[in-house]
Amino acid sequence: MDKMEKPITNKLEELIDNKVISMHVPGHKNMTIGNLNQLKINMDMTEITGLDDMHQPEDIILESMSHFKKHDDYDAFLLINGTTSGILSVIQAFSEKKGRYLISRNVHKSVFHGLDLAKAQATFTAMHQSNLTCQYVEPILEDVIEDYKLGICTYPNYYGETFNIGNFINKLHDNGIPVLVDEAHGAHFDLEGFPISSMNYGADYVVQSYHKTLPALTMGSVLFIHKDAPLRSQVIEYLSYFQTSSPSYLVMSSLEYAQEFYNEFKSELFFEKRKHFIKVLKKKGFNIGEPDDAVKLVVSYDGFEGYDIQRWFEDHNIFVELVDEHQILLVLPLWHENDVFPFELLIKTINEMEIPERAEHAPKKLNLMLASSEYRAVHFPKVKEIAIHQAEGEVLAQHIVPYPPGIPVMFRGEVITTHMIKLLQHYSNLGIKVEGLKDQNFLVKDE
Repeated sequence: MDKMEKPITNKLEELIDNKVISMHVPGHKNMTIGNLNQLKINMDMTEITGLDDMHQPEDIILESMSHFKKHDDYDAFLLINGTTSGILSVIQAFSEKKGRYLISRNVHKSVFHGLDLAKAQATFTAMHQSNLTCQYVEPILEDVIEDYKLGICTYPNYYGETFNIGNFINKLHDNGIPVLVDEAHGAHFDLEGFPISSMNYGADYVVQSYHKTLPALTMGSVLFIHKDAPLRSQVIEYLSYFQTSSPSYLVMSSLEYAQEFYNEFKSELFFEKRKHFIKVLKKKGFNIGEPDDAVKLVVSYDGFEGYDIQRWFEDHNIFVELVDEHQILLVLPLWHENDVFPFELLIKTINEMEIPERAEHAPKKLNLMLASSEYRAVHFPKVKEIAIHQAEGEVLAQHIVPYPPGIPVMFRGEVITTHMIKLLQHYSNLGIKVEGLKDQNFLVKDE
């Protein structure tokens, strides 16, 4: 019998053999940060006697959860299906209540999936746009807030930019509206030198992707539920709906290692290496944007698009987190004593990188922001595939989601405009990975 081809395994082994440098998630950076090397593959077990049940924790898992104590007012619930499972659970728990959801325009696609499952309606807040990254950052709340049943916001945004989350939470709470904060990129918040977690301001539900910035296995997240949060029991019940009935003990164990790392982390070395790295990049001619979260760096180069910079880095085996037309986004390691991250190789590679001759004209900027004020879950029984150039006036039958960051720019049910077509052609011409767009075709409603 011929040996089975293993394209996924082969590609992963190729990347490892090439000693690629991770400037992206997960936070263990190819197992060079933290202590996940202490995990053993034979710890991949199931709920045998003594190993408790994640969906009804009464023993070791319950005890473990009690050690994830970032704030006295919150209980922690381990997530092994990622932050998405926490978001879906909270949204579904509120689905039986009357009213609409209030959401910031830059929420992750998982929020829209939750709204779709709940057959819900939502209102977008207006948004402040960042001068640094051209991305949405802060929700703008009107003086008079309608009777919403749940507010949802992203803090920080994907690029590490924050806002006054306390004002947002207080304003909604003053109007009797509970708050879910998608703090996926803030698992390291409250460490010295980093932003403050929304748990300090009493958010009802805060979900953090430990795997993004802390050394945990991918899909390892934690949902923090305030002791006074409404619908606590319903949310906890839905966690068992949206997570596998066969939870990974490897992922749970990695979360314990990540929490231990968080508890013991000292920031001094991180900021020393970060300062040196920035100095090297600037000397090479890169422009460095420093968001509020020091783990993120926004890197651009005059006269070139972000896609050019990504290619320079990846040609030298440095893989970045995200790219857009303006810049690349780097997610720095949480450097620490005795880590094995190849810092010297990173610096050497940047120093030896050859930069092409600067372009005479800066790349043309396209407005990537699309204005929508309402979202309604809608499904179409009949759909058809259509080319981008033929789509004006048609009705989208799927969300259009550049990934990463996984924030929809167009929604199922929207009528396609000229600007949307230009944006879709822009994505396609640049080869950007866009969920919902394939070979310059996508799905629309069929009459």
